[in-house]
Amino acid sequence: MQLNVPDPFNVDENKRWFSKWWPTGVPKNTKFKEKTINEFLDEQVDKYGDRNFLWFLDSWTTYKQFQGYVKTLAGALVELGIKTGDVIALHLPNCVQYIVGYYAATRIGAIANGINPTYQPIEILHQLEITKPKMLIVLDALYEQYIEPIIDKTSIKSVIFTNLVDLTNIKGFKKTIGKFVKKIPSGRVNFPGAYKFTDLLKKERQVPDIEIDVKSHPATYIMTGGTTGLPKAAVLTHFNVVSNTKQCKLWLGGEKPGIGNVGILPLFHSFAHTVIMNTTLAIGGWIMLFPTPPSQNELCEVIERLPCEDGLIYAGTEMLFKRLAEFKNLKRRYPKVMGKLKLCLSSAGPLHKQIRDDFVKNTEGRIVEGYGLSEASPAVSAGNLFGESPIGTIGMPFPGTEWGIWPTDDFSKGPICLGNPNDTNFGIENSGEICVTGPQVMFGYLDVKDETNATLKRYQNKIWLLTGDIGFMNEDGTIEIRDRKKQIIKSRGYSIFPKEVEELLMEHPDILEAAVAGLPHEEYGEIVKAWVEISEDCDCSPQSIKDWAKNNMAPYKCPYTISIVGNLPKNLIGKVQRRTLQEADQLWKEKYEKNK
Repeated sequence: MQLNVPDPFNVDENKRWFSKWWPTGVPKNTKFKEKTINEFLDEQVDKYGDRNFLWFLDSWTTYKQFQGYVKTLAGALVELGIKTGDVIALHLPNCVQYIVGYYAATRIGAIANGINPTYQPIEILHQLEITKPKMLIVLDALYEQYIEPIIDKTSIKSVIFTNLVDLTNIKGFKKTIGKFVKKIPSGRVNFPGAYKFTDLLKKERQVPDIEIDVKSHPATYIMTGGTTGLPKAAVLTHFNVVSNTKQCKLWLGGEKPGIGNVGILPLFHSFAHTVIMNTTLAIGGWIMLFPTPPSQNELCEVIERLPCEDGLIYAGTEMLFKRLAEFKNLKRRYPKVMGKLKLCLSSAGPLHKQIRDDFVKNTEGRIVEGYGLSEASPAVSAGNLFGESPIGTIGMPFPGTEWGIWPTDDFSKGPICLGNPNDTNFGIENSGEICVTGPQVMFGYLDVKDETNATLKRYQNKIWLLTGDIGFMNEDGTIEIRDRKKQIIKSRGYSIFPKEVEELLMEHPDILEAAVAGLPHEEYGEIVKAWVEISEDCDCSPQSIKDWAKNNMAPYKCPYTISIVGNLPKNLIGKVQRRTLQEADQLWKEKYEKNK
């Protein structure tokens, strides 16, 4: 007897977002098979083995070559004592080794955790204390300055090091490589018994069969601020990762062998992890991978030189697209670029209409706004890439995904609007918290049960993710974002956690207390502003604190402006009132008071 069990990810096709803007050819629902990320890889290699998968520093890697690297490294990891459930940290810029390391780790049931290569040692240590890796794969040039000072304080037992040009055809290409990275970096790795990445690939090894529950076993830990602003790790299972990859593939129109995907965003970021790294595999395409962001001239030169006849996918932030939108004489200088950027997704903040229109006009490409968050693997929605698309909204939820608006103060009150045919609570007056459900919603936060329970809620037999974003639904089922419930600062495409910056500032010997908030900025979206209390007998200045920050934080986290104050405003229970400081700032007043 076969039981008729309802599919938890089947969406009612009468939902309002299906009626007006839904792209032709994209299914409203699909089946999400239970498979590991490496079962997915092997399926794609069977289809596209001889096709190119990666271009990096003028070297090509085919699907089959890539799979060979992955299997060989996976076998080596087992021999080195890595077991199912162990964490492997990846402290690498964009490079072939990052992707090989990710897939090798997940092939044996280990968990991959990327580290931002611009992090300073105390920031890296904070992440490693959360994820507790057993092994580190690191770029040799990063080890001495960033890892050596802290490694004795971590759980790391073994280190694999690699050079940027490992796995490239370095001979004869030094001039070309120098154009991308200026100078090939290298460094010394002074860790007892450290292993060289390329040495581990010299001998083929057997990879044991690993049995895991794809719906509960993590593929990766992605760092996020969640709803409180304190960094934590979102646990993304194999099912989350594979499902979101399929959703992205469907939204892009299905498999497109031969299409390229511009890989400028850093792979440790959830957006690049899914939309660049994994989705390229899903569509049978290839990644144009850059170790550092190229100039617009360099990017256009590469597009003209490489086989981009089938067009390009480009996932980026508004700032990247703004540069191309404003690129003067693009058509005359780089005629072969015209029309190539045909599937572009802008995320990590709004895509303004003027920039969208200028980009389309200047490149003859196609661009829409997308929406996501690390807790959703991260892709949730996007505009229509193949037809008319709504302006000022975050598009439509991907196949198998639903969204709704809930009261910001109490999820248990029930939804304000779910986009059903009979719903009436539309418009800005019915604003609330945006909540989403689908196969891409994370398993939870690592070792933070209270925050997991506050962020994942059950409603009508589905698990809903409370995004922390405030918005409202339009009558056509699209959603517009108004504000952020959480206090994350969005600057130049980065998510910056105020509490983390505050804690880092208070590592300064003369700072007694700090408050950090975002202020509006025309070009960056927001800037980081810090207000600090300092010791009475110190001679700190805002500039000296900024100089200290530059040596102790990633550049995008450093305060853009600093004010030294006598006492930070606090409420009755002693909580610093960031909002009071924010609203009293002249930049805030200029932006918001004139609009009242």
